[in-house]
Amino acid sequence: MTNEFPAYGERRVPLPAPRQMPQDAPPATGVPVGADGTGVATATATLAPVTPSEKGAGGAPGGRRHAKGRAAPATAATGRPTGDGAPAKSRDAFFDNAKYLAIVLVAMGHAWEPLRDGSRSAAALYITVYAFHMPAFIIISGYFSRSFDMRKDRLQRLITGVAVPYVLFEVAYTFFKRWADDDPGYPITLLQPWYLTWFLIALFIWRLTTPLWKIVRWPLPLALTIAVLAAVSPEIGDDLNLQRVLQFLPFFVVGLTLRPEHFQLVRRRSVRMAALPVVAGALVFAYWAAPRMNAAWFYHRDSAQELGAPWWSGVVMTLAMFGCSLVLVACFFAWVPGRRMWFTALGAGTLYGYLLHGFLAKGSRFWHWYDNDWLHTPWGQVLLTLIAGTIVTLLCTPPVQRIFRFAMEPKMNWAFKPDAVGMARRRR
Repeated sequence: MTNEFPAYGERRVPLPAPRQMPQDAPPATGVPVGADGTGVATATATLAPVTPSEKGAGGAPGGRRHAKGRAAPATAATGRPTGDGAPAKSRDAFFDNAKYLAIVLVAMGHAWEPLRDGSRSAAALYITVYAFHMPAFIIISGYFSRSFDMRKDRLQRLITGVAVPYVLFEVAYTFFKRWADDDPGYPITLLQPWYLTWFLIALFIWRLTTPLWKIVRWPLPLALTIAVLAAVSPEIGDDLNLQRVLQFLPFFVVGLTLRPEHFQLVRRRSVRMAALPVVAGALVFAYWAAPRMNAAWFYHRDSAQELGAPWWSGVVMTLAMFGCSLVLVACFFAWVPGRRMWFTALGAGTLYGYLLHGFLAKGSRFWHWYDNDWLHTPWGQVLLTLIAGTIVTLLCTPPVQRIFRFAMEPKMNWAFKPDAVGMARRRR
């Protein structure tokens, strides 16, 4: 859940021949200077394509330039030209705010789960939040995957930032369950993600398929078709949690198709005001539906038949829940602040909070914390909600990131072949 993959590609273009000085004049014998026998020396370089943000007035690539035609210096953080003293491009506060608020809702939802049987209000809040918190995360992940391709550095970041944490936390969660749940025989397997790790394997698969979604003519209808087929196919099984991968896929594809102006659209004052009655209506409906509806529909991990429903309900529920989730995600984005807040910096550490809070969320069940009667009182539920939000906030802080960076963002340069193109660029 980070602002990854800068929009750079590569293409090779010929460099102009070096200007010939009198003392370097070729001999009169007519021997060609260039290797191609044309009398012109040739060379090549790797350049990044110009993005809209790097164009100057009138659409000229590179904007203003320093004297003598030299490009503006690049910043250490981004490697992009900054112009005449212009500040480096910083993270967008809106997306960091959205990720932080979404992870807080995830933690609160996990805290409410054991309270649903004894509290209809907790069940209504749980259903409402589960309708949009993971779709919001997935849409943001898709939005920041738009420039993903099969370039070496991006594949390397996909492995170190998604695949490696998946393996490490799948193993860590398994050992934790063996110890905390007194289940020493619980198997270690990478094919059946346990608890929260499903999101990592799903993100890995979604990103690998990004180039395909960018070339098809109707990506969203195709993704919805795949999700509907998955919802009526109990034969898919549990391997790699493919039901979730396929049923949540349309939200990732929505993110791939969004542009900055779409987020500006939902952040208008009129949309913000309209979001209030929409969310209120969703809460009222959830309160009515709580005792009548199977909340497992919101997990997207089972087919309709596995939930004891007729196959055609999988079609209806997939499409209906997709539409409802999009509306609630838009309402959520409408109220996310766009300016820097005290919690903005924590948005960069939401993956830490997401994966680490799972140990406490599961441990609270293994150790029977919810057997305490006071937790099932209104004030106990409010206090539990505040505790969940506080804990996940602390887990997103920079000190925690520094401690666990070895598992979340390992460098692992030793595991990859040197990038010949990058090394040549640095030598120049």
